[in-house]
Amino acid sequence: MQYAMQLSNELKERTLTAILADRANYPSDSKHATAIGISSSVYSTIKKGKLDKQLSDSAWLSLARRLNVPLRGEIEWKVAKTDTYSYITSQLEACQERSLSALLCDIPNIGKTFSARHYARTHKHVVYIDCSQTKTKVRLVRSIAIGFGLDAKGRYEEVYADLVYYLKGLDNPLIILDEAGDLQYEAFLELKALWNATERACGWYMMGADGLRAKIERSIDCCKVGYTELFSRFGDAYRKVTPQDGEERKSFLLKQAVEVAKLNAPEGVDAVSLARKSGGLRKVYTEIEKLKLQAGA
Repeated sequence: MQYAMQLSNELKERTLTAILADRANYPSDSKHATAIGISSSVYSTIKKGKLDKQLSDSAWLSLARRLNVPLRGEIEWKVAKTDTYSYITSQLEACQERSLSALLCDIPNIGKTFSARHYARTHKHVVYIDCSQTKTKVRLVRSIAIGFGLDAKGRYEEVYADLVYYLKGLDNPLIILDEAGDLQYEAFLELKALWNATERACGWYMMGADGLRAKIERSIDCCKVGYTELFSRFGDAYRKVTPQDGEERKSFLLKQAVEVAKLNAPEGVDAVSLARKSGGLRKVYTEIEKLKLQAGA
């Protein structure tokens, strides 16, 4: 027997708050409605606060997922301007303002994804793509199109052509490709084609862990078609935030963890001890979340 999940009004209201906040990043209500996957008429109604019988629970769940609204009570996270956050933000600003492309390959658990997602949420004409969820060329291009508020339900060739046309007419668009090492080969080739079609009209930022670098280098060494050209288009360089030296890297990671803990841990918690015990940003977030829930935050 299957049981349908009953969504609370509180979750729907939090989702509406996220919708209203996200609206600032789109040129019109209709574009925003398309980007989040609902009709313009429903969008107009729920925007006025009329939530009853407008969407099914599954549609609300989909909206909450798209906008990163947690299912349980939300814990407010303050943005710590760590070295990783500052570096990635400055890179993204440069890529967006000047239609540049760059490639960041670094170790996991340093705040790459958090920094990129925050930038996308707070800047217009920026689309963040988690490539681990869009591994094929079709899913990748359709996801980018949806992110910019375009209709992605038609023939693939039409979606691709509409996306290129739209990007060329948009003021300083930026596409962030996270977990890019998960993209299939055909998606990398399509990415090169999309880059060619939008040259000097769109900024690109590709991110991944050391596995992305290994994949690119291995493919170039094997003379796999497209990788040398794609690497060239992304600046012929692997950018990195963390120090190469082991001891320096350890200090760097601890410093970041302390900064996040100081800003987000409940009052009275020793941020340095928490950071040392956690050993990484993800664990820091988990431990702080536990402490806040215990404190009833």
